[in-house]
Amino acid sequence: MDTNTYLDTFENKLYEELVKLCGSYIVIDGLMPSSQDIEEHWKELAPEYLHDAIPQISDYPTVSIAWAGYLGIAVANDWDSNWELLRNRPYKEFYGVQGFDDMDENIVYNILGLAPSSKEAADIEAMMRRLAQQALTLLRHENIEPQSPSAFYAYTRVVNVMYRIGASLELMRLGYICQKIDLPVC
Repeated sequence: MDTNTYLDTFENKLYEELVKLCGSYIVIDGLMPSSQDIEEHWKELAPEYLHDAIPQISDYPTVSIAWAGYLGIAVANDWDSNWELLRNRPYKEFYGVQGFDDMDENIVYNILGLAPSSKEAADIEAMMRRLAQQALTLLRHENIEPQSPSAFYAYTRVVNVMYRIGASLELMRLGYICQKIDLPVC
């Protein structure tokens, strides 16, 4: 199996596993909602995100994965709020007071507007932590040589999935649903 096929298979398996895990936290009817705008925006944010996250892998591997999910949450919220204006929000505006280190809190408290002591904020934190832990476990089970090109490419797939799932979860929180519809064949 060539590298791209392997990575595609790994990414699809990871996505399916994390969606299943989401189902243990919330009721998922049908498919996870998504938006091409949001998914395409990752291409713009990913280089800066990876620049921040990769140095965190050895000491804070779960954080380096989870923050991608929080970034997806923020972008989905921006998409729902005022995409024409917020699609150009600079990456650094997602930072908290301590920069990358408290990006999660800035997104939950300031961008989503949730109170730090709210159940909703606590639920988001618990779910994102658990998703990141599961993603890290699945990545480690791949037995990829650390600090290798393969490890880098697999990691980029992991954070891509976390971003997409974070965005889907926020879209669901905002009331969007995605249902499969059967169209008649002409």
